[in-house]
Amino acid sequence: MTEDHYFSADPAAPFTRETFTAQAWGHSLELASASGVFSRGHLDHATAVLFRELEPPVQGQFLDLGCGYGAIGLAIARAVPLATVTAVDVNERALLLANENAEALGLASRFVAALPEQVPSDMTFDEIWSNPPIRIGKAALHELLLTWLPRLRPDGRAVMVVGKNLGADSLQRWLGEQGWPTTRLSSVKGFRVLETRRG
Repeated sequence: MTEDHYFSADPAAPFTRETFTAQAWGHSLELASASGVFSRGHLDHATAVLFRELEPPVQGQFLDLGCGYGAIGLAIARAVPLATVTAVDVNERALLLANENAEALGLASRFVAALPEQVPSDMTFDEIWSNPPIRIGKAALHELLLTWLPRLRPDGRAVMVVGKNLGADSLQRWLGEQGWPTTRLSSVKGFRVLETRRG
C-alpha cells in the first residue's frame, strides 16, 4: 500500500468532505475540504499568517500556486472585486473542491482551478500567491517555482509563506541566486512571508 500524500494526483483516501469557515481580510469563507487534501477541516497556520501579515491586493490577474481547496485564491477573489484568479494544483480532488467552493461562494466567474497543463502557456500574472508545497522536495519545489515565476508581468510579484524550519531562509537565498530577488516581508510564529520580484 503506497502512502497517500496531498500532492498525489489522485488521492487514495476515501472522499469525505468536511466544511469549515475561514476568516480572511474581514470576510468569512465557508470552505469544503476533504481527506486526501492538504489541511482538511481547518485553515492551516501558514495561510492564516499570510492573511494576517499582508493587506489584500488591489486588482489584477492572480495565480494561486498549489491551491489545495482554494483558500488563498478564493480569499483574494472575495476581498478584491477587480481580481480574477487562476488556481493550480496537481491534486484533482483539491481542484474539484476549489471549483465547488468558488461556485458556492458566488465567485466562479472570477476564479477557476485547473491542472498546471490546462493553464494557457501565454497567460501571465500580476501576482502569484502561495503557501508552496515544500514537502514535495527541494528539487521539485525549485522546478515548480522556476516554471511559474517567469510568468509574472514585468512589475509583478510573488508572495509566499514558508516555515522557517522548512527552509524559508535557504529558499530566499536560492531565489536570489537564480535572479529572483526575494525579501522577507514578515517573520511571525516560525513562518516567513517572502516577496519575490524580477531581477
